[in-house]
Amino acid sequence: MRRNIQRMLAVALCLAPAAFSRQISVEFNPATTKINWSLEGNVHTSHGTFQLKEGRVKVDPANGNASGELVVEAETGESGNGQRDRRMKKEILQTDKYPEIRFRVTKLEGAVSADVASTVRAFGQFSIHGVSHEISVPLTVTIKGAEFSGTGKFVVPFVDWGMKDPSNFLFKVEKTVTVEFVASGRVER
Repeated sequence: MRRNIQRMLAVALCLAPAAFSRQISVEFNPATTKINWSLEGNVHTSHGTFQLKEGRVKVDPANGNASGELVVEAETGESGNGQRDRRMKKEILQTDKYPEIRFRVTKLEGAVSADVASTVRAFGQFSIHGVSHEISVPLTVTIKGAEFSGTGKFVVPFVDWGMKDPSNFLFKVEKTVTVEFVASGRVER
């Protein structure tokens, strides 16, 4: 009996490194990750940025299970117009009550090939303005050695998600914001 337990432990220890080696961890670089947004209106389209605070995601390529999140400080939102930015932060995003925007990744669908751009889809919970919403984000991902880069685009239906419509009697805007990002970071296996 004791010998069987020792054999099972030896087999488990031999298999454990293989199981862990399958998991990929990506540490996003806030300095080189760019998050852009655009909001169409009847007079013009507003463009702006947000800054990534931190991001780390782990993925098991064997089954697509993922964990981790990307965090953005809502206060970093900028459009280049101070008055518009103050209103966006105070009235729409309410950054004093909801200081962070988060994307918690739960699943990755599609295969990532080494040294080649791969198309995948990330699924998870997008938390903004105090509420989480299920989303999926199409991504183009490239992993070269220990370097990661990726791009993606998704739409946030901010009015449907409980945020104030900034339109007034003269200026009308769409009820959705388009978010596009270019991310980079390091990969650990």
